[in-house]
Amino acid sequence: MARQLKHRNVITVCGGEHKHRSKAEARRCDELRLLERVGEIARLEQQPRFPCKINGTLICTYVADFAYFANEKRVIEDVKGQKTQLYVLKKKLVEALFPGTEIVEVRV
Repeated sequence: MARQLKHRNVITVCGGEHKHRSKAEARRCDELRLLERVGEIARLEQQPRFPCKINGTLICTYVADFAYFANEKRVIEDVKGQKTQLYVLKKKLVEALFPGTEIVEVRV
C-alpha cells in the first residue's frame, strides 16, 4: 500500500487527494489548504522549483514543499523531520541566489 522512503517517511495522500513524501507534509498541506480557503494565505503551490545556476551552469534544483503568499509576501516552506547536510547546503544556496527568499522550516 504505502511505500517507505529512505528517512522512514511514508508516501501519504492528503485530503486534496494528491501524494506527499511524508505524513507530516500531507498534514501541512491540509492545514495550508484550509488557510487558503479562509483567506489567510493565497496562491498555494506545491513543490515549487528553484534552479540554482552559477555562471550559467546548473548546479542543482531545489524543490521546496510549498510556496504561498501571506500579507503580499511569498513564503517558501519545507516540512522537516530532520535536516540533512544536503538540505542545509541547498537552503543556503537558494537563499544566496534568490535575494529576498527565505525558506521557512516547519515541523508538524
